[in-house]
Amino acid sequence: MIYSRYVKRILDFSLALIGLIIAAIPMGIVAIAIKLDSKGPVIFKQDRIGYKGKVYKMYKFRSMCVGAEKGGVYSDNKDARVTKVGKFLRATSIDELPQLVNVLKGDMALIGFRSPLTYHPWKWSEYTKEQKKMFNVRPGITGWAQVHGRKTVEWNKRIELNVWYAEHVSFLLDLKILFMTVCKVLTNADNENIGETVKHKKK
Repeated sequence: MIYSRYVKRILDFSLALIGLIIAAIPMGIVAIAIKLDSKGPVIFKQDRIGYKGKVYKMYKFRSMCVGAEKGGVYSDNKDARVTKVGKFLRATSIDELPQLVNVLKGDMALIGFRSPLTYHPWKWSEYTKEQKKMFNVRPGITGWAQVHGRKTVEWNKRIELNVWYAEHVSFLLDLKILFMTVCKVLTNADNENIGETVKHKKK
């Protein structure tokens, strides 16, 4: 656990800081493009469940029109709520870059579990004791579940993958996930919702 508590945090902070410095100009260009494309804030903030069940604000570049979340949590490349610039941001995963700030703040890690909404797939009180094990690590920008199906995996299975990661976290595993993530992003694999992926939670 020494790696997950100390070295992992130091690496996350250092790499996130370097990433933000390198991406500063591109992120500025993206911000301008978002403002020119549609009305609303550049950054979209959303409540997510994080480490040990603590709720935090996750940051993303806004890729949908203001108030779009009222229309449901699922969207695809034909969703009219997604802006023109938003389609590009989602296809390239550039919309995730602001989460580097979450990493600096300690809300997130570079690699962990994809933090769920406070109400989806279900509320915190409805997670089983086994499922809550995934919250023993910080949520990540990417993770074991993301490289094994990403948005196409049903939530019970997704949580099982997240629990497995929390119980096996290591530097080599994180390195493996990082390289697998790069391949996923470059090929845009599994980056589109194919429909609802929530079944009744397991008892």
